[in-house]
Amino acid sequence: MRARARPHPRAVLRAAGGRALMEASAFEAARHHDVIAQRLHGFDASSASKFWVGLSHYEPGGHAERDASGTEKVYIVLEGEITVVTDDQEAVLGPMDSCFLAPGEARAVENRTQARASMLVVMEYPPGTPART
Repeated sequence: MRARARPHPRAVLRAAGGRALMEASAFEAARHHDVIAQRLHGFDASSASKFWVGLSHYEPGGHAERDASGTEKVYIVLEGEITVVTDDQEAVLGPMDSCFLAPGEARAVENRTQARASMLVVMEYPPGTPART
């Protein structure tokens, strides 16, 4: 995992061709507990063809179980604090911190605080997913 410190104090979110945050529907993210996941781009939300973008809200104590996927992932924390645990390290990410996870890199994600935490998730489509046009 490569963590990156926040480059700017604030980020601007735009719906541009995808769903506005208020319109984004929640979906059930496998092996996620006390997490509300929304899809902003890709799949049924937009015509993004190489990747999808989600917004995950981790309630206090919310977590994603240790798991690995065959695709690259980037996490960008927008609010609160998220702890990402891999086989090699543990990183606490705050607002505008990000990390990269390589294909096959196992990770767990945890909100160990008493406040809600939100992060963007940018991922390639899973292997076998039909190409988007």
